[in-house]
Amino acid sequence: MKHDTKIVKAGRNAKWTKGVVNPAITRASTVVFDTVAEMNHAVANRHNQTMVYGRRGTTTAFAFSEAMTELEGGAGCALYPSGTAAITNAILAFIQQGDHILMVDTAYEPTRDYCDKILAKIGVSTTYYDPMIGAGIEALIQDNTRIVFLESPGSITMEVQDVPSISAVAHKHGCIVMLDNTWGAGINFKPFDYGVDISVQAATKYIVGHSDVMLGTATAVEKHWPQLRDYSYLMGQCTSPDDLYLALRGIRTLVVRLKQHQQSAITVATWLTARPEVAKILHPAFASCPGHEFFKRDFSGSNGLFSFVLNCGNKVALTAFLDGLEHFKLGYSWGGFESLILGFSNVNSIRSATSFDCEFPLIRLHIGLEDVEDLISDLESGFERFNKVLAEG
Repeated sequence: MKHDTKIVKAGRNAKWTKGVVNPAITRASTVVFDTVAEMNHAVANRHNQTMVYGRRGTTTAFAFSEAMTELEGGAGCALYPSGTAAITNAILAFIQQGDHILMVDTAYEPTRDYCDKILAKIGVSTTYYDPMIGAGIEALIQDNTRIVFLESPGSITMEVQDVPSISAVAHKHGCIVMLDNTWGAGINFKPFDYGVDISVQAATKYIVGHSDVMLGTATAVEKHWPQLRDYSYLMGQCTSPDDLYLALRGIRTLVVRLKQHQQSAITVATWLTARPEVAKILHPAFASCPGHEFFKRDFSGSNGLFSFVLNCGNKVALTAFLDGLEHFKLGYSWGGFESLILGFSNVNSIRSATSFDCEFPLIRLHIGLEDVEDLISDLESGFERFNKVLAEG
């Protein structure tokens, strides 16, 4: 099935829908049984979408997990109360004291903090690597390297990684390949076609799509699914059926939303290329973005998130640009229907293995579903304020 058809049908098995269009919201902690035989049967089938106890999942959770597995591929999908919880618990499920992790230098900042502040305390070491390293990552693999973690495109600076080359080397050395696939959203990038073992998403972003739910997912290949599933349960991970219902509803419009985000973002990015204040567009679909060749080879589309680098400016001018925007609001998330903006005066403060050539501020945009002409007008006003500050010295 094509994406458009798959997302309409995913997770809508008759055993979840009971003859209606959408799976019901099933709220439960305790599941009761009339006989010992019934209870024993449920426990024996606890890994086969059978309700045993609320934390193991209700029919709403089973429907969403099944939908995500259909969307991304793999053998099963574990659910978490946030994207960060999905990342940290997926990693923790496969490491022990003395292990080593290779982490991409452009990773989401909380992922870096988890490695430096939590894993380090339990004797797990981390080496950060250049996102553009490709097969050269082999030089960094140690005897105790357990996980190679990718994020493609990278947070903020949007580098697209050579996922199949890195995966091939990692597997050669017996490492598990994990990927933060939130930008790909299970639509624009198919991780299991390129050697990924575990694909993590902040479903908070494009899956939900309406900025009203915190949710994370980790989908695994058959080899690693039982351990991911069991360890996530042991670590107490569970999710709200009400949130899962909203995520299921979000999936139904995922493809059409991504198409509009993509179209509007490319329009805005193209407009920005003509601005004298802009030095570089960091959008995977543009040749100026590192790894653009891998985007063309491996991705089927883009979305609303990209960055651009200014060729002048300072913190005061950047603040003037950001303050007063009408349609772009300052916010740390993305993937919703609304446009968001963040400014960074020092990208290198959250890197350690590589240096980003960025003398002047960088701005990250999420292009929402507003009229693109209104968004461009808003940015144009921001540039006017920016240039006024520079002119005043």
